[in-house]
Amino acid sequence: MVQKVFTKGKSFTVFPLKIFYWLSEHEEHFNLKTGVGTTSRNFKKAVERNRIKRLLRETYRMEKGILRDYLLTTKKQTAIFILYIDKEMPGHIALKQKMQKALQKLINKLDEENIADT
Repeated sequence: MVQKVFTKGKSFTVFPLKIFYWLSEHEEHFNLKTGVGTTSRNFKKAVERNRIKRLLRETYRMEKGILRDYLLTTKKQTAIFILYIDKEMPGHIALKQKMQKALQKLINKLDEENIADT
């Protein structure tokens, strides 16, 4: 699944987040699959990378409701991967605001693809 997100999917950036997404064309056994990560180039210590991933998962968990509701109403299935690309350790509040913007932009992109398909 992750390979399809990177090979067949599309991406956009809401700094410091880069969102990779893949809209499934076939009937799969999921509505929404999500992964998070950061680069070891910017954060050498695993402790720092793990903290960032924990923050990403938590802010995504708090904000995913709008995306999940959108996918249920439109009967779409998507897989996303959220990559943290900044070189500074994120703050929880700033990351929450960026996550809201990123998920709203993802919904807009999925709407555009839906209009293009019809």
